[in-house]
Amino acid sequence: MTSPLLVPVGDPAGVGPLVSVRAVRALGAHARLFGDAQRLLALDADLDVVDVGRVADAVVGARRPTPEGGAAQLAALDAAIDRALAREGRALVTGPVAKEAVERAGAPFTGQTEHLARRAGLAADAVTMLFLGPRVRVALVTTHLALRAVPDAITQPRVERACRHLAEALHALGVARPRTVVAGLNPHAGESGLFGDEERVVIAPAARAAGAEGPVGAETAFRLAAAGEVDGVVAMYHDQATIASKLADWTEAVNVTWGLPFVRTSVDHGAAYDAAAAGRADERGMIAALSMALRLTEGRG
Repeated sequence: MTSPLLVPVGDPAGVGPLVSVRAVRALGAHARLFGDAQRLLALDADLDVVDVGRVADAVVGARRPTPEGGAAQLAALDAAIDRALAREGRALVTGPVAKEAVERAGAPFTGQTEHLARRAGLAADAVTMLFLGPRVRVALVTTHLALRAVPDAITQPRVERACRHLAEALHALGVARPRTVVAGLNPHAGESGLFGDEERVVIAPAARAAGAEGPVGAETAFRLAAAGEVDGVVAMYHDQATIASKLADWTEAVNVTWGLPFVRTSVDHGAAYDAAAAGRADERGMIAALSMALRLTEGRG
């Protein structure tokens, strides 16, 4: 039997538990879910579940970030990471978490990407956040930072790392000779230094060293990607990447962490408390995340 996909279901007050169960059921995937076993098995008695503790009705019903919910989602995530690091799973596929809830539980937490790197014994900038969709595939040089901190965080090694990881992911998806383009940080890629010198001093040398094109203005880079004229884009900061990805590939893009000792994919949305409260959970993003994990690990099961 193949190794299971390891699926921590995310914030118990959000859509994560329900979309995880629905997606596993829809794909018929061999998966092991991590969360409140009693609640998960009530949704599907045939699930393979690792219980990380009972979550009170009041926590689930709150439909907002709570310390108890934060502790539950972090416990599920860490239990699944333990199995992934022990090579007891085919890949890690994470449900949507709420950073605020984990912080309220007393654990410093800027995001799953950074937490995964730390748990794997890596520096936060040793891994790359990717969003892989059918129209836009993008790598991020920086992730969860205040916008004013971004320029100082853009270094040549980080740009080269993002270029290299994007190319590796595209290779894994069957793109033999990927063509990637690097977006600039500033408007019009700095306009030859008129709007800043990050492109000239840092980004252009990194792109050349990595064999990527650019830098070009971000709007140009993503237009080329959406038109299929390039295979991927390297973006400088979080929203530069995610706005384009979610506009082009909503419910189909998958958040992938590249550079870990195991494959990790995730939905590209948050806990969605409002959707959970209204009964509007949409499992398409989780189906995409599970499917991408299967693609990236084909032949490894």
